Amino acid sequence: MDLHRTPLHDLCREAKGRMVPFAGWEMAVQFSGLIAEHKAVREAVGMFDISHMGVVRIEGSNPKDALQTLVPTDLHRIGVGQACYTVLLNDNGGIRDDLIIYDQGETASGDGTLLVVINAACADSDTAWLKQQLEPRGLRVRDEKGDGVLLALQGPKAIGILETLSGESLHELPRFGHRQLHLQGLSEQVFCARTGYTGEDGAELLLSRTDGRKLWAQLLALDVVPCGLGARDTLRLEAAMHLYGQDMTANTNPFESGLGWLVHLEMPQDFIGRAALEQVAANGASQRLVGLKLQGRAIARHDYPVLHNGKKVGVVTSGSWSPTLEEAIALAVVPKELAKVGSELGVEIRGQVQPATVVKRPFYRRG
Repeated sequence: MDLHRTPLHDLCREAKGRMVPFAGWEMAVQFSGLIAEHKAVREAVGMFDISHMGVVRIEGSNPKDALQTLVPTDLHRIGVGQACYTVLLNDNGGIRDDLIIYDQGETASGDGTLLVVINAACADSDTAWLKQQLEPRGLRVRDEKGDGVLLALQGPKAIGILETLSGESLHELPRFGHRQLHLQGLSEQVFCARTGYTGEDGAELLLSRTDGRKLWAQLLALDVVPCGLGARDTLRLEAAMHLYGQDMTANTNPFESGLGWLVHLEMPQDFIGRAALEQVAANGASQRLVGLKLQGRAIARHDYPVLHNGKKVGVVTSGSWSPTLEEAIALAVVPKELAKVGSELGVEIRGQVQPATVVKRPFYRRG
């Protein structure tokens, strides 16, 4: 099967990106090296080509009311220029995907507009699902990205660079706020959202193919470090941000996945999976997602067994070496009685049991 390529594919190769298959796309896993890229984001600024992700526009009368039937998070808590992180659910309360919903207000004709950013691996199925659920209610669901570019600029210097390129102050743009932005040298406005997947400050930018290529070159000229999927994974794990397909799946509900804060059962609206989540909320989740720190330098990988008193009690969902903390860290699902901070467990790595301790998440918090 042929792999998709983003509009920045050739520019990533020119920047010495090592390309690998990922979710049906050929993407850069690293450029100068995972550790160097990771530290650039933690200490200064890095940029990621995330054009493989899906972006969907939902328009029509009261789109929040309709979309509310698909997610457990109260969408009316956000207003124009704001966004929220949430999940799509199935009937059993399992997670179909995680996504960010941006409220863009009304069009000139008075229709409400939402942007939804979804994972690359789920982009086609999510879009088809949204169309199936929302179009019969009179809403329009369409691809917003087309052949455009989605670029993440992340790190403590990211916003300063955008202020330099725009000549505008972004000091009052809050976390999860978004707006249109003019950047020098570009022909069109850029959708700028103060969001990201690294645990650092920064922005995600949606722009046309031509402008996206220009901006990549501008940022390289400003010594912004290009970063690949490898650093993106270690950064998000340090911040205990979930990866769909590992830390949450269609077979795990938000309470089990450490995302119970997304479930707003106090709101009166019904949504797919509500009955199942009400039952879990009443009885308690039998298992929990926890953070682990391991002794030594052995790395716990996805699906490695988690042990207690010599018996398998859980499984690692994500694991890596933390370049910031210089420790081996992991996320794992364990029984609720072993999920307390301080619980002593073990992880089986290549036939050896490595001691691990349940710790508070996230592993790293900026500032």
